[in-house]
Amino acid sequence: MTTLEQYVKEKYDNDPYWFIEESSSIYNQQKAKEVEDIKDYLEGDHIIKFRPDYEFGGKKYSARKIILNQAHGIVNFMTSFLVGNDVTITGEEGIVKELSRVQRKGKYSRLDYKILERALKYGEVYEYVYIDVKGDIKSKLIDSSCGFPVYNENNDMIAFIESFVFDGISYYNVYDEQFVTRYDNNGGEIRLIGRNINLSGLPILYSNPSEYSDVQGVSELKRWTNLLDNQEDLLSKAFDGYYKHITGIPVITGQQLKGDGIPSNIVGAGLTLDDGSTFDFKSNSFDSQAFKTLYESLEDTLYTVAQIPTITQGTTNISNVSTEAIRILYSNAIMKAQKNQQFMQEGIEERLTRIIKLLGEYKGKSFSEDQIDSIGVNFTLALPSSDKELIDNMKVLREIGGLSIETIIEKSPYSTDVQNELKRIKSEGETVVADDKANNGNELEVV
Repeated sequence: MTTLEQYVKEKYDNDPYWFIEESSSIYNQQKAKEVEDIKDYLEGDHIIKFRPDYEFGGKKYSARKIILNQAHGIVNFMTSFLVGNDVTITGEEGIVKELSRVQRKGKYSRLDYKILERALKYGEVYEYVYIDVKGDIKSKLIDSSCGFPVYNENNDMIAFIESFVFDGISYYNVYDEQFVTRYDNNGGEIRLIGRNINLSGLPILYSNPSEYSDVQGVSELKRWTNLLDNQEDLLSKAFDGYYKHITGIPVITGQQLKGDGIPSNIVGAGLTLDDGSTFDFKSNSFDSQAFKTLYESLEDTLYTVAQIPTITQGTTNISNVSTEAIRILYSNAIMKAQKNQQFMQEGIEERLTRIIKLLGEYKGKSFSEDQIDSIGVNFTLALPSSDKELIDNMKVLREIGGLSIETIIEKSPYSTDVQNELKRIKSEGETVVADDKANNGNELEVV
């Protein structure tokens, strides 16, 4: 198995600045360019913008270029559906309490949303876990246009290069198992500007699975943006065609009694025609039904490929639908979320492993193997449901001893902080007991 030292020796002849050539390789630059192209697309740089102008009736017209930014809505739905509700850590109470505290202080619920959103948009994203100057455990995200992992022949990450330009200066952060080494080219020459001990290991990869590679992700947009391009093309051409066709051509049958032909500006003018003559405009008919059929076919295909329920886009009318019927309507979205959950869960579990290591080695928190093995990650899909039906079901399960109070609070649509809610319930219980004792004492005194 090739190590980083062997990799640098064999490929770059032990060049101390090997990371510059590595990050500038054709493969890595093509990858960065693809990410930048996706960002441009999301900001409205679509194929339809390059549609050429045209001439009609001897005049030049600007072709309509209608842009649909549905890509944002589709990605937002996929992201919110899986991680819109906070990811829950499960396991033994002591270790879960410590990990949950780190999660809250590090704002990891927001981070999970950004991770999935970027992984779907750009194919992959990287997370680096570290301890900040205040001693808190946090994570930073490295965009795939700036991050270049180095793999050996077994697809094991042996190093990571973060390369970016700020204020005309190129910066390089080189991660290996022991150190994070920082370089820049301020002044025109590459120089070492710092080195820190790597406490948590190499960045964590979140990758939307590709058919070509186990380590390189694929942008979700690539799977359905051609459908959006065709929708935009159809809309733009239909509007241009509609306005051209309604212009019409004036046609006279018979003979005009007086005048010098049809006035160039017929508004406010009149025509005197011989008996039996007619005048009207002839124009092509605009087949609105054909346009509607074509557009709806593209839209239905888009939602099918993206696995988005049409109900979320307001194209389906529903009323009095049961929870089970909703699950059927969302079946494709559920399957898509379960697929996305695989790489998200793998990354979050690796994050928790890094956090446990930092808590143990640098925070003095020790955990047993059983505690560590008990750790799990739970995702709650943002699936529409009847709150009443949910609460009734939990009530029944509680009555037969099949559900704990803590789980009820976790699943309840009315509670957001499980630990605080449990403390309040415990406090209320102690207050009731104290009141009962006080009342009993008063009653004895009265007697």
